[in-house]
Amino acid sequence: MISLLLKSIFKTHPDPENPATRTYCGKLSGIVGICLNALLFLGKLLAGLISGSVSVMADAVNNLSDASSSVVTLVGFKLAEKPADDGHPYGHARIEYISGLIVAAMILVIGVELVKSSIEKILHPEEVAFTWLTAGILVASILIKLWMAAFNRRMGRAIHSATLEATAADSRNDVITTAAVLAAGLVAKFTHLHIDGYAGLLVAVFILYSGVGIAKDTIDPLLGAAPDPELVHRIREMILGYDKVLGIHDLIVHDYGPGRQFASVHVEMDSHEDPLVCHNIIDDMERDVAQQLHVQLVVHYDPLVTDDAELNEMRALVQTAIHAIDPRLTLHDFRMVRGPKHTNLIFDLVLPFDLKSRESEIQAAVEQAIQQENHKYYAVITFDDCSFNQ
Repeated sequence: MISLLLKSIFKTHPDPENPATRTYCGKLSGIVGICLNALLFLGKLLAGLISGSVSVMADAVNNLSDASSSVVTLVGFKLAEKPADDGHPYGHARIEYISGLIVAAMILVIGVELVKSSIEKILHPEEVAFTWLTAGILVASILIKLWMAAFNRRMGRAIHSATLEATAADSRNDVITTAAVLAAGLVAKFTHLHIDGYAGLLVAVFILYSGVGIAKDTIDPLLGAAPDPELVHRIREMILGYDKVLGIHDLIVHDYGPGRQFASVHVEMDSHEDPLVCHNIIDDMERDVAQQLHVQLVVHYDPLVTDDAELNEMRALVQTAIHAIDPRLTLHDFRMVRGPKHTNLIFDLVLPFDLKSRESEIQAAVEQAIQQENHKYYAVITFDDCSFNQ
């Protein structure tokens, strides 16, 4: 059923990265969540009143909070759809991350409240009139929540939405919570053992752990997490596939929310190529990346000298020297400034984060290598942050 529903969605909205598709999926998830969680709340509230079970009543309140979370999801996707304006030139797509964070906060609050109520039950156990009607309502709730978890997880992965995946995780937690309530009720019915509090405490700890994980997943993009390696790879492969491109460096991706990504890159081309031809190729790159990957790309043209034998020899020597230090080291923008008494070899060296403390050591090793070749050479190195050279 879920597969058929998703096929129907992506038949009318074939591009999962398109903001319109994301908004449609977010609204659908929100509406489904509000309706089903409201239905579960009413059913469990009725069962809790009939049985006098505090745990069932608490589970009903949990579903009411889930309905509220669905409202947050719906509002979040709607607000994220707002176009850019003077105050927010990069759009409002990050609101989706904030809505995911609100869902995580609600999960954490529920977890804390469950811890409190569980400890209270452990200290002061109560008799519960657990009926088969209550059991049936809880079983139906488990089945509905399993469907909701699968639905939101598959749709969230399809459109790469942290908010929908957070909603799926919340539904999964509800399955565990309701199953624990059901198990505790059945045990109490047949053995008169009061394990509600202990089962609830284990469930509460699991929910808190899940809430922390969801919060981390939604906070990371707001803090500036590293770009998706798959997206970086696709941008790189697209650019390198164009005629006359010799290489790229300084690929930087800025994420302003799903569907609102911007990137810049330096593209190397032979300095003897016609600049107008190169400019046309760059225009094609920017347009194609925007259409296919929904990333607004800005390309900087770097002319590369390829017919200077001395420059090529020294570039190869420096590359060998840095590779001997660490194979991850790479260089770019290598150029040579000749003077009457000495020649400067000027280049940028890309430094992984774990080598930041070794800049002086690397500088000395490179200078030693080129001085051994000829004392007229001096290295002028600019160390680049690895995060800007994907």
